Amino acid sequence: MKWLPLLLLVATSAFGASPTSNNNDDTCDVRVGPAATLLLPYFEVDLSPTTAGQTTLFTITNVTRYPQIAHVTLWTDWAFPVMTFNIFLTGYDVQGINLADVLIRGLVGPPSGTSSATTAGSLSTSSNPNHRSPLDCSNVPGNVPQSIIAAVRTALTTGVFNPGGEVKGCSTAGGVHAHAIGYATIDLVASCTNRMPLDPLYYSTDLLFDNVLIGDYQQLGAHPSGTGSAIPYDAGGNPLVHIRAVPEGGGAGSLVGTALPYTFYDRYTPAAHRTIDRRQPLPALYAARYVQGGTGAFATNVNLWREADTGPTSSCASYVNNGDMVIGEIIRFDEHENPSTLSCFGYFACGGPPRFPAAMAVNTASYGFPQLFGPDVSGWIYINASNCGNTSYSVTTDVGGAPGPTNRPGNLAPAGGTTVYGPRPSQNWVTVSMFGNLGKNSLAAEFDAASLGNGCSPAAFLSMSRPIAPAGGVFVCPPGTTLTNGTTTQCTGTNGNPVP
Repeated sequence: MKWLPLLLLVATSAFGASPTSNNNDDTCDVRVGPAATLLLPYFEVDLSPTTAGQTTLFTITNVTRYPQIAHVTLWTDWAFPVMTFNIFLTGYDVQGINLADVLIRGLVGPPSGTSSATTAGSLSTSSNPNHRSPLDCSNVPGNVPQSIIAAVRTALTTGVFNPGGEVKGCSTAGGVHAHAIGYATIDLVASCTNRMPLDPLYYSTDLLFDNVLIGDYQQLGAHPSGTGSAIPYDAGGNPLVHIRAVPEGGGAGSLVGTALPYTFYDRYTPAAHRTIDRRQPLPALYAARYVQGGTGAFATNVNLWREADTGPTSSCASYVNNGDMVIGEIIRFDEHENPSTLSCFGYFACGGPPRFPAAMAVNTASYGFPQLFGPDVSGWIYINASNCGNTSYSVTTDVGGAPGPTNRPGNLAPAGGTTVYGPRPSQNWVTVSMFGNLGKNSLAAEFDAASLGNGCSPAAFLSMSRPIAPAGGVFVCPPGTTLTNGTTTQCTGTNGNPVP
């Protein structure tokens, strides 16, 4: 096992044009299927060693006969990477990880670790042509040095990261919590290294593009956040976010054209090869169901993962910004379709409420959501989770979407007359946790919120400018069709993604 809390290396921002491709179901739609990266969008672990408190489990499965290496990175809720470790998977292997084992007991994959010394099954092969020599996975141990674990625990609970040695610390790495809170990325790689996704070498020598991993997670002992209820609930579970490489395949460092306008790791890729990553980008628009019956009845947490503002060259002090990122708009609809709204107001007022960090579980009764004004206790919530875009993400602009905070509408118009409005929307993922009591049973359910677009969709306008709708619009009329009433005057939507 290799781990290193953090090493920041320099990379600058440049994003080159890339050709289109139709290989391997070339699309931005994220579905549950074999992937090159898995995202655990939120974890929470009670670090008390004397109680069986809240914890997060996740499981990774290799669905091929070839051995694979899953590289796990733990990030704070302010998107600061603090720990990495490798999981060697033989063919058709499955590995479960309890983050309480890692963060409290310093164990990964007990009792024997996750090394390549594991005996492969009869249907598996012993080598993978994409693995790099030396593989360096044979001595992957199951025990984490307590000096490293102590620094990681402190970072995930107080935001102070002080690992010592040659690794640079940071006093603003995350927020302050009673429990360890953050998120995790799980990438397919070519060998067992200790590199973080902020390191340019991670993309040129480590990251692979085969869609072979699937995974799921469970939150044990979860509870509604911020409701005053101390009742622990049994468990909720859900698939991890499956992020495919498009097109897939090739060795580490492969440079292949893709039709994706930007990628999941877009802001971290090295300056010389900004398009070296091929992982699908994530959406910005979501619809989340809620039931908010009070502390003695059903309650709902909305769990958010958000693309941070920081990149590989960011200073420690800048991570504070990841703890207070604006959200474009949140609208609550009750069962009688009555709306209440919190949003950025206008093109240049994206500093207003609501604001959330890069990873958070927030109860729908909290200040971060529009409040209930009637007797209904359930409905749905529209979430435009984009942080209003960031010019440092990439040079990719948002074609035909809402104005960004730095550009007025129509500032740029490429050949063909398509309006370019400015920074692309940020990437996000939203899940819903529902809690309730049924007799003596305390129940919880976890599921993905419905995305109203995909990672290629243009930035959405605020509801004061355009009606809420799926990203493609409504009344789409493909060539050769009309509306039922025979007209085309309301065929204003589009079912096509913007040209990269």
